[in-house]
Amino acid sequence: MTDVKRDPSVETEKREYTHAEQGSQSDDFDPKNKLHLAEGNTNAKLSNPLVGIPHDKLEEQALAFAHSYGLSEHADIIRKGALVAQDPLGFDSLPQLTPEEKAELQREQTHRWDQPKTLYYLVVLCSMAAAVQGMDETVINGANLFWPRQFGLFPDEPGRGRDQWLLGLVASAPYLCCAVLGCWLTDPMNRMFGRRGTIFITATLSWLTCFWQGVTNSWPHLFAARFVLGLGVGPKSSTVPVYAAECSPAPIRGALVMMWQMWTAFGIMLGFVADLMFYHVKDTPNITGLNWRLMLGSAGVPALAIMAQVYFCPESPRWLMGKGRYLKAFESLCRLRKTKIMAARDFYYIHTLLVAEQELKPSGKWRIVELFTIPRNRRAALASFIVMFMQQFCGINVIAYYSSTIFSQAGLGDIQSILGSWGFGMLNFVFALPAVYTIDTFGRRFLLLTTFPAMSACLLITGMAFFIGNDHARTGVVAAGMYVFTIFYSPGEGPVPFTYSAEAFPLNIRDFGMSFATATCWFFNFVVAITFPRLLGAFTPQGAFGWYAAWNAIGWVLILLFVPETKALSLEELDQVFSVPTHTHAAYQLREVPIWFKRNILRQDVKRQPKLYE
Repeated sequence: MTDVKRDPSVETEKREYTHAEQGSQSDDFDPKNKLHLAEGNTNAKLSNPLVGIPHDKLEEQALAFAHSYGLSEHADIIRKGALVAQDPLGFDSLPQLTPEEKAELQREQTHRWDQPKTLYYLVVLCSMAAAVQGMDETVINGANLFWPRQFGLFPDEPGRGRDQWLLGLVASAPYLCCAVLGCWLTDPMNRMFGRRGTIFITATLSWLTCFWQGVTNSWPHLFAARFVLGLGVGPKSSTVPVYAAECSPAPIRGALVMMWQMWTAFGIMLGFVADLMFYHVKDTPNITGLNWRLMLGSAGVPALAIMAQVYFCPESPRWLMGKGRYLKAFESLCRLRKTKIMAARDFYYIHTLLVAEQELKPSGKWRIVELFTIPRNRRAALASFIVMFMQQFCGINVIAYYSSTIFSQAGLGDIQSILGSWGFGMLNFVFALPAVYTIDTFGRRFLLLTTFPAMSACLLITGMAFFIGNDHARTGVVAAGMYVFTIFYSPGEGPVPFTYSAEAFPLNIRDFGMSFATATCWFFNFVVAITFPRLLGAFTPQGAFGWYAAWNAIGWVLILLFVPETKALSLEELDQVFSVPTHTHAAYQLREVPIWFKRNILRQDVKRQPKLYE
């Protein structure tokens, strides 16, 4: 299961708004040659570069900017937008604004979901892309019941280790492609084709490969089709959340970006619906295995809709500005914001941050080295690796890809197995809905530490249920264990990994950091998908589920020792958090365990440790 990648620069924009009221004084900001960074810390978050500039000087700079980039006809509104961007919550004190403009900005604060139709049209596009992602992951689940036998593979029979490996190889092919190729193409594709172009190309690849899967006539042929599918899955999973983030206004940006996880879960459920719809389709005289072919091909339908829709949406303003197309960027923002003053505010602010980011970036050949040689960055990479690795090894994708096979081994028939899988997909979607609220309310680390023990227990119960002799009791306990596991996964390890990784890395290496985190996710996704059929054969279901239950327990320890909390922290604060030596953080957290137990379980009044960082 993949979850959402958030755009680092846009995340910076969102946080800057919340810190704009600090009013710290700075020298005048010239966006062409001056940056305001925490002294001596090149990893620090940019404080609002506009704070502290006298209004007359800021207006002069904004007008000069407008004229120099061919925006003379919009110069006056950009001048006003720059003033609002300096202090987004202090617009009432600006005499330069008209009463109507102040009312519009006030309404934005009180009616944050009152947005233009174009923005919601874009949200629908991104939601459909997420649904395609989910369907691509799960239509193979039902198809696994049919295609192996047609192609001469019998993974359910004893002594068929080779067939079990081949079943896993075909199921995992897209994720192998994502790990070794797909996710590394995201950056060049976005630079060359833009957000919309990348989405169109990846949707086209998804559509073509879904059709291709449906006409294959051997397992190597099916493997090739699914491997190429990874070229559509990887870049799309990274680009769509970034596109949504760059186009969304700050007050609702987080909620819209987090919808990627929710609608991916919806697509997972749709994949199981497609499996149920086509299960009873009979072969024709010329087509054998029509049911599983339609299952695999069904994910191409929403991909075709995305291809038709994407160019009716505006291009990302931030991408256009990065390419020097400022007039197009302003026109795009005007379509995505309720009023021109809001568009001008975001337009000028994005420009100042883009200039600052360019100054922060060292040459590309050194950034990948800095990821592992600078201790602060190395600790962030370790924490991101752990949460990404555990998203795969917690066992969720075992259920997503092979739940029909698992239910079949528990004693259910084929159609009942697919129905049981649909129940998993529905729960995954329903319990992903609160993720937008819980991730920012309870914190990333807290959610992980509370859900991993429960997930471990659920998988252990599921595995032990296969010892039950009564068929009805066995299938009931297996289903309950898998379902409750999903309920704990959806608000915790589901949305946290990509959110955490996007926050953990400093601005100047965040692109490489996210590429590293994404490659980790897809590589271990591949490992899980290719090994589970063989695990079922070698370990039996009891051993296979016990294996992943143990990994959940190990994951809890790793998170306790090596994954700091990142909720609601600025990048300066994150620099402080990740500057704590790894052994110091681990030792502190180990001492916290008995203190927590005595205070919360035994209800003893035990003195707390001093805070590890302020």
